[in-house]
Amino acid sequence: MSSSQAGATVAEERFLQARDAYRAGERVRLGRLAEAIGDYELRPWVDFWRLRLRLEDGSSEGVAEFLEAEKGSYLAEKLRGEWLRFLAKRRDWQVFERELPPLVAPETEVTCYALQARLARAEGAGRDVVMLEARPLWFSAVELPEACAPLTDALVENGRLDVDDIWERVRRLLETKKLREARATARYLPNAQVPDAKMLESVADKPAAYLARRNGNFAATRLGREMALFAVQRMARQDPLATATQWRAIEDKFSEADRGYAWGQLAQQAAMRHLPEAPAWFERAGTTPLSEDQLAWKTRAALRTSDWLRVRQAVEQMPPQMAAEPAWTYWQARALVAQGSRDQAADLFKKIAGQPNFYGNLADEELGRTISVPPRAAPPSREELAAAAARPGFRRALALIGLDMRIEGVREWVWTLRGLDDRQLLAAAEVARRSEVWDRAINTADRTSLQHDYSLRYLAPYRERVEPKARELDLDYGWVYGLMRQESRFITRAKSSVGAQGLMQVMPATASWVAKKIGMSNYHPGKVTEMDTNVTLGTNYLKMVLASLDNHPVLASAAYNAGPGRAKRWRADRPLEGAIYAETIPFAETRDYVKKVMSNAVYYATLFEDKPQSLKSRLGIIQPARPGETRGEDLP
Repeated sequence: MSSSQAGATVAEERFLQARDAYRAGERVRLGRLAEAIGDYELRPWVDFWRLRLRLEDGSSEGVAEFLEAEKGSYLAEKLRGEWLRFLAKRRDWQVFERELPPLVAPETEVTCYALQARLARAEGAGRDVVMLEARPLWFSAVELPEACAPLTDALVENGRLDVDDIWERVRRLLETKKLREARATARYLPNAQVPDAKMLESVADKPAAYLARRNGNFAATRLGREMALFAVQRMARQDPLATATQWRAIEDKFSEADRGYAWGQLAQQAAMRHLPEAPAWFERAGTTPLSEDQLAWKTRAALRTSDWLRVRQAVEQMPPQMAAEPAWTYWQARALVAQGSRDQAADLFKKIAGQPNFYGNLADEELGRTISVPPRAAPPSREELAAAAARPGFRRALALIGLDMRIEGVREWVWTLRGLDDRQLLAAAEVARRSEVWDRAINTADRTSLQHDYSLRYLAPYRERVEPKARELDLDYGWVYGLMRQESRFITRAKSSVGAQGLMQVMPATASWVAKKIGMSNYHPGKVTEMDTNVTLGTNYLKMVLASLDNHPVLASAAYNAGPGRAKRWRADRPLEGAIYAETIPFAETRDYVKKVMSNAVYYATLFEDKPQSLKSRLGIIQPARPGETRGEDLP
């Protein structure tokens, strides 16, 4: 080992000890380690930790100097946010407002502090302007931090939020299962309308029982009506058909707007279960405004039945920004084709064609274009690579990732990408590739606008070990790579929040089951992250799933993410376009996953086979379940 390697190892050990000291709040030990660590690449992180603890102790000594020294870096942004919170809690609004402008991406808490600062010095019409800017926060879906409380207090006191506005936020929070936040919001209601904790928990836990034992006079008060609507909303998640029956018995006691709200909730839950009642229930919501989620499911419910008129009408109800998303642009265009308006449809297809994503691919094919990769940009020059490798943010990111501090490393990397042009992005992607940090290489190459390198966007590391296993099982290895890219970005030690591991993100129980099935005699759970073992288990499971689901890659992709049983249940009772099946998957994560896997597969096949591909042919048609079908019932 060279002296420089030994020095790096000592510095790394001291850095990790410093991290542990920071996490434990050991200020003295952290200070000693900071002095001993010397001029190490990750020294700014140690300095940040010391200053962060100093702020907790009530001192901002050294903060301004650090911000100047690290100007423009991720750590400077992070520390500035902490300092602004420190200043706001001290109500030092003058310094707060002076130090706020350099903050690039303020979080909600800092945004509320900034509005507080302006409110503190505003008078007359100026206060009205601040409160007008604060009002949209109330209607956002995010949980509001304590820093926003003075603003909401002012909005209520000044009549900028009425009882209906307060109930609207309470409903939104109850819909997202945020009972604690809903209770906090309800304190702004008149005393007679404030639900107590016990009532909310009772409705949340046993909505059917609450509706069954409701007081005959329940609709006489706003609180009674709102709790009944909460029970309907909650019960609909479990059994929309039974809930609809109970709701019909009492709906005449509610206003037209409340009836529309309830039917919107029921319709969304019915649509997510692919129930045929969903379109009619959406109609019963009438003119009551629907949420974006509800509008999406109104469109999907119409897609399941090929009701193109309803598809078009649902997209037309969407806010312009939502309707312009590739998914809804594509389906609106398809609806126009079905109604004979091909020229209008072509104009919409052209808006998203060429985009390297699921709906951009499909739009290209609707316009008669095959899917191919753009010409490869010139490789980064030696000078471009040297400039990328020398950026402190990239150097720190790679060092952090090398020390298994991946979250911190990714944040450093992403921050450093800000403002880079295509040439700089391609150079950064190549630096990551050479360091075998595959996920950063892919995500960075994905960002280019005009100059592209799809061999970086669709990296295929370990091909000499993956391709033979895929061929042995007669699997389309373009699809296998498309799945791996989405599962792990080729991080061999990747582990999901639910425990899936390795390149192919195999669950421990599934790994053991597959190992037993294929006779892998030397398998034990510790081997699941070994590359060859993981790929062997993942590809064999993928083959089993594929064989049990009509050898259809869309169904198998859904099954790999959400389980074979769900993938089967999501089929229709008639043949269904693969694209419609994918769009109407109830789980947002799986829906996004299947689209990306299938689009990935097209690009990998294009690169591997060096010829244009068709996504539509891969999506094909999803056939309905056959009576008595039992294949794959034992699959985990």
